[in-house]
Amino acid sequence: MSNPLKIATLSFWHVHAGDYSRQAQAHPGTDLVAVWDDDAERGKAAAEQFGVEFTGDLDALLAREDLDGVVITTPTNVHRDVMVKAARAGKHIFTEKVLAPTVAEAEEIVAATDEAGVKLIVSLPRLYHGYTQAISEVIDDGTLGTITYGRVRLSHDGAIPRDGVEGWLPQRFFEPSTAIGGALTDLGCHPVYLTQLFLGAHPDTVSATYRSIAERGLEDNAVVVVGYPDQKIGVIEAGFASPNPFTIELFGTDGTLTYTDAGNVLLVNGEQVDVPEHSTDAFAQWVDHINNGTRADDNIARAVELTRLVVAANEAAKTGNAIAYN
Repeated sequence: MSNPLKIATLSFWHVHAGDYSRQAQAHPGTDLVAVWDDDAERGKAAAEQFGVEFTGDLDALLAREDLDGVVITTPTNVHRDVMVKAARAGKHIFTEKVLAPTVAEAEEIVAATDEAGVKLIVSLPRLYHGYTQAISEVIDDGTLGTITYGRVRLSHDGAIPRDGVEGWLPQRFFEPSTAIGGALTDLGCHPVYLTQLFLGAHPDTVSATYRSIAERGLEDNAVVVVGYPDQKIGVIEAGFASPNPFTIELFGTDGTLTYTDAGNVLLVNGEQVDVPEHSTDAFAQWVDHINNGTRADDNIARAVELTRLVVAANEAAKTGNAIAYN
């Protein structure tokens, strides 16, 4: 391995490609050295922005012995193909969520990385935020009693035109063949994996209602309801059509918890609770796993379960029926 690790960003299709590329430049253990993109104009512009090499030849890039890892920010529909190819080339993988369009593809990616001995981590950033740690501690100490209901909402206004200009979220995020899904599949991943953390990863029913306020091709307003065998209910909300504060609500037999990122305020039974600093982010964890030869067991397991619930929600929305979850 190189020291620092040599990293390439694969595609600037996703809006967070620049964020992760900046992380690769800022982290003392990594060095961004190249950009690949199947859209040469987009890729060349990104490479120029970051002062690195551009290549349109993915196979040649992955064959480079001096390349240690890749950041995957391609269209969702090619995640499996690109990640399996990268794993077989011996490159460690940091990827944008969702891991893949289907559970089978997600499991294929995990198997390929394990077989190749490369380190995989999926960007699930809110798992490592301070409020998540604080909320998990409240749940674990029993203050709320038995959880009966949870709601997590995350929304921005990226689909909505302003002053005659199309919304800031690129139209490619609304192309069904490449994005796979809209607000729920993209932004909704965060409420999904938080709901799975707080309420459990194994509901028995999933229902969903999707709507398209801006009518750009995929849903920009989504609500998913998950029901659990022990009778609790989880509500997952995501949207590209309103700039609401990020909110979490949990209700139990003995109390209530609310969190909003408007002021970073966490209330438990009406009393404000301190929110700690964020823990190590996913990118830094990835670098540590590479250097220490360890596997991101929890992150990978949650990424697969995230894929499973997103797939189920999309199916429920498509059919208009609550579906059994397994």
